[in-house]
Amino acid sequence: MIVVTGATGQLGHQVINHLLARVPASQIIAVDLESPKAAELAKLGVEVRFADYNKPETLMAAFAGADRVLLVSSPSGPDAARVAQHQAGIDAAMAAGVELLAYTSVTHAPTNLMGMAPVHRDTEEAIAASGVPAVILRNGWYAENHTNGIGAALQYGALLGSAGNGRMASASRADLAEAAAIILTSEGQAGKVYDLTGDTTWTLDELAAEVAAQSGKPVTYTDLPAEEYRHVLQQAGLPEHIVELIVDADVAIAKGTLDYVTSDLSTVLGRPTTPMSASVAAALQA
Repeated sequence: MIVVTGATGQLGHQVINHLLARVPASQIIAVDLESPKAAELAKLGVEVRFADYNKPETLMAAFAGADRVLLVSSPSGPDAARVAQHQAGIDAAMAAGVELLAYTSVTHAPTNLMGMAPVHRDTEEAIAASGVPAVILRNGWYAENHTNGIGAALQYGALLGSAGNGRMASASRADLAEAAAIILTSEGQAGKVYDLTGDTTWTLDELAAEVAAQSGKPVTYTDLPAEEYRHVLQQAGLPEHIVELIVDADVAIAKGTLDYVTSDLSTVLGRPTTPMSASVAAALQA
């Protein structure tokens, strides 16, 4: 049995869709908080179990009978709380006697400058200390983190950020989900660490140019000081933790933390990764 946590989230749901192409639905367990989206998974024949990262006993029950577990990192909260949530998942996997625990970390975790990176480094260390057979999926920066802002960029003719000329080897969420499904259904994965980046790097200036080329509308990149960009995002009504995540990421990108390419993702997929231009096309269609 393969357990996927965060099963109704943007990544987890896509992982399950890819798993369904590789194994029978009866071999998949979807774990998440109670959500209307869970009913969609149940209709596909996937077993749905509800659990809460903050309630370890629910994870113990949800992981019962599991052979393999994908522990999707907790989405938000103080660092210490998130590491504790991940530890609960590790403990539940150990109690279930799983043959493989896969964890979604962050690209280039040992030296990544983003504020989110320490949580992943601490969790990787906790997994290593537990002794549970594990594979680490160091997911690259989602291309969607920037292409989701294309609508506003078209409206105002400007893509805003604080990333300067920093380059990023982003990966599409769909590529990362497919890679997770492949790894979860492959043998000999324990002990491996994958750094899953896109095949090429790009800047926000290049993203703006691509949006303009595909849409036929003028769009340019405007680089802002971090505090000014933070204010713009706050004025747009984004939650404060999202604002901090976006600004912190751009500042780190400007320093080169995502200018890092590996062939791990394309090797796992058996094909080139989805280029930025295709992510732009998908965003425009949406």
